[in-house]
Amino acid sequence: MELNAARNKFIDTWGQMASSWGISKTMAQIHGLLLISTKPLNTDQLMDNLDISRGNVHCNLAELQEWELIRKSKMEGCRKDYYEAEKDIWTVFTKIVKQRKKRELEPIINVLDELRKLDCNCEGSSEFCKVIEDVHLFSVKTDNALENIATAKSSWLINNYLKMVR
Repeated sequence: MELNAARNKFIDTWGQMASSWGISKTMAQIHGLLLISTKPLNTDQLMDNLDISRGNVHCNLAELQEWELIRKSKMEGCRKDYYEAEKDIWTVFTKIVKQRKKRELEPIINVLDELRKLDCNCEGSSEFCKVIEDVHLFSVKTDNALENIATAKSSWLINNYLKMVR
């Protein structure tokens, strides 16, 4: 397989995987292209490489910056903005975990905290309260585990993973 075909396959696969992460295919394709690029790319280059509109590129670049997966930079003598991806895969993984926690898990925990204030002494509420408590406990433990992963050094996680699978 030649390099161009391999690059395109990676970008396409990265985009396909995106739906599992809860992000758009285009956002992941832009990230994938920037991840494998040897130099920062500008909006026009992203549009040309991925055959997508300027507006689509701009919206997804803003989202990728919010996730802290890419950085904006300037090239000397050029007025255009250039973008480059974080190349350390462990850092990319931890940033994705933190964003997913913030966007998905933390709001659920907040709602469950509110629901736990229900008076469970009324008729028919005991089963509801038990389920809420179980889901809350699971959600908090998951949140704590993800926080530990997100703040851990990659070597610590790999060593502990290897201990578990032996």
